[in-house]
Amino acid sequence: MLQVTFLRENTQEAIDRLAIRNRNDKAIINEILALDDKRRQSQLDLDNLLAEGNVISKEIGELFKLGKPSEAANLKTRTAEIKEQSKKIEESLSRIENDLKNLLVTLPNTPSIKVPKGKTPEDNEIIFSHGQEPKFGFEALPHWDLAKKYDLIDFELGVKITGAGFPVYKGKGARLQRALINFFLDQALQEGYTEIQPPIMVNEDSAYATGQLPDKEGQMYHSTVDNFYLIPTGEVPITNIYRDVILKESDFPIKNVGYTPCFRREAGSYGKDVRGLNRLHQFDKVEIIQLAHPDKSYEVLEDMQQYVQGLLQKLGLQYRVLKLCGGDMGFTSALTYDMEVYSAAQQKWLEVSSVSNFEGFQSNRLKLRYKDENGKMRLAHTLNGSALALPRIVAAILENYQVNDGIVMPKVLIPYLGFDKI
Repeated sequence: MLQVTFLRENTQEAIDRLAIRNRNDKAIINEILALDDKRRQSQLDLDNLLAEGNVISKEIGELFKLGKPSEAANLKTRTAEIKEQSKKIEESLSRIENDLKNLLVTLPNTPSIKVPKGKTPEDNEIIFSHGQEPKFGFEALPHWDLAKKYDLIDFELGVKITGAGFPVYKGKGARLQRALINFFLDQALQEGYTEIQPPIMVNEDSAYATGQLPDKEGQMYHSTVDNFYLIPTGEVPITNIYRDVILKESDFPIKNVGYTPCFRREAGSYGKDVRGLNRLHQFDKVEIIQLAHPDKSYEVLEDMQQYVQGLLQKLGLQYRVLKLCGGDMGFTSALTYDMEVYSAAQQKWLEVSSVSNFEGFQSNRLKLRYKDENGKMRLAHTLNGSALALPRIVAAILENYQVNDGIVMPKVLIPYLGFDKI
């Protein structure tokens, strides 16, 4: 959530940066500032009334000591008036603050000046490519056919048990999943991340704090009895560890990693682009999260995207890195890099990771602050990245590593798998 002070002190900059998202938020920002003017005036009126009440209370006490009960009684009448006026102002102030909050949560994060302009994924900027497209001397099969041929993943069984988008991994398919999870976790631990195993359901406050509510409410599975939400990503519970926390500058950087299943309704998804593992309602992911000093967060972002690239290189996959344009960025992000692997059999690029800097947008909701060297409270910066999401990585491994008589495994996974070929 953007800070009102930022909008007030940098009004035109906020309007211009939000325009990178192809939005015109001048009217809503002006409405926010007008409401904040009313809030500040109401707060001033309330403070003045309460101050007057405190002075009168002392005067009443002095008058009683001096034996002047009738004069004290007159002042008591004014005290009653002050209480009534204060109550009305407090009720009005509460309504204004609620209206102000409801407007603020409709504004997305202001994009970094590094974000390219554009409206659709086609406008994203390709900043790096690595690897060569695999060449086959035979007709390459898509991963859903390979999964069936070698009894690795049963999509129909998942439909029977739950529904479409909930596959059942079997045998070496299940072992490949587990190997990837352990490999990704071990790599993160070697890079100084602390492993977290968080809950996979969160309350409304947690979903709001990281920006899933109200923006993505329709995309989450909601347990209405307890008002809990199944997490769409490990970012939500792990980042919420630091809700209402005050850090010291010396605490930075804070680096956490966690494996979780993830749940997304993906409402409206259909067609060939969602076949097989391309888009699921339940999937596994290893997530990296960092809390950074505001002066260092973009250095951290570059380190994180380079780290994810390193994982893809170790897996021997062809990939490219995209800098997302304003129209394709997430609601909470200030700058996002996407990593896509090439699916040889499908002949298309598949997103496997997003690495984002949220600057202080999440921290403002989280009330995640730190004391700077002058003792002033400032918002920390939060960052996160998929390292990595498994479904499309599995799809790319199955498709790109297929041979005439099976599927060879990436060398880095063999110690985790206990076999080198399917």
